Amino acid sequence: MLYSIFAYDVENSLPLRMKAREAHISRLKGLESENRLIIAGPNPAIDSNEPGDAGFTGSLIVAEFASLEQAQAWASADPYIEAGVYQKVDVKPFKKVLPST
Repeated sequence: MLYSIFAYDVENSLPLRMKAREAHISRLKGLESENRLIIAGPNPAIDSNEPGDAGFTGSLIVAEFASLEQAQAWASADPYIEAGVYQKVDVKPFKKVLPST
């Protein structure tokens, strides 16, 4: 089943993100290589794909896991949590309707 992972950053998270980014992206690429990743990316703090020093306010990941518990465990082990980037993470079941491919 698919699960959405909504993560919310602490204030001024950009320096923390930069330190842990490589490990965070590596885990996402693992999901991608297993064809389990639907979408992943950060929420810019301003209306721009390149927010610069404004940084980000959180992230969204939609991926396939065998259960809610496995999705929560995967999210809890994210390097951004250990680095202090995320203040809160919500994991919920997700039903993809569109696009159909």
